Amino acid sequence: MTKLTTPVNEATIRSLKVGDEVLLSGTIFTGRDAVHKYLHDGGKLPPEVDLKNGVLYHCGPVVIKDEQGDWKCVAAGPTTSIREEPYQWQVIRDLGLRGVIGKGGMGEKTLKACQEHGCVYLHAIGGAAQVLAECIKKVNGVYMMEEFGAPEAIWEFQVEDFPAVVTIDSHGGSLHKQVMAESQTELAKYL
Repeated sequence: MTKLTTPVNEATIRSLKVGDEVLLSGTIFTGRDAVHKYLHDGGKLPPEVDLKNGVLYHCGPVVIKDEQGDWKCVAAGPTTSIREEPYQWQVIRDLGLRGVIGKGGMGEKTLKACQEHGCVYLHAIGGAAQVLAECIKKVNGVYMMEEFGAPEAIWEFQVEDFPAVVTIDSHGGSLHKQVMAESQTELAKYL
C-alpha cells in the first residue's frame, strides 16, 4: 500500500503505476456532473475550493446533520466516472488535479490528460458506500449547494486511509483498456 496525503506533488503521482493500491489521507473534494459541466462552461469555483495538487471524488454523498448541527457523511460510494469524460481532461488541465476517484474508469481524453499533466485515476470500491464513509473523518464544508443541490454540490472531506487502486496512471497505462482488450479477445473465441 502506498500512503498518499493531499496536496500531492507531481513526482509522487508519476511514481505510481496501474495496479498500485493507495491509502489516501488529507482533504478531498467531491464533484459530479453539474460541477464538471459548470467548469467546462467557464464557471469559477469558490475560493475555498482549491483543487491544485488535489483530488476530486466522483461521488454524490449522503450527508446529514448530527445532534450538534455538524455535517456527518454516512454514505460515500463512487459514482460512474465515464459521464465526466467530456469534461474531465479540461478540469485536470485547468485546475491542476493530481487524482480523480471514481468507478468504472474513463476514456481516451482523460487518459491523455493524466499523462500530460501528471494525474491518476483511482478506482474506489463500488457498493461499499458506508465503509468508505468511515474513512471520512470530518466534513469541512459544502459549496454550491443552492446552485446544484446536495448530491451535486462540492463537499470538502477530511479523509484518512481512503482505499483505492490506480487504474489509470500518468504513463498512459489503463487497466480498463487492458481488461477490455482481453475481454474482446476472449469473446472472439466464442463468436
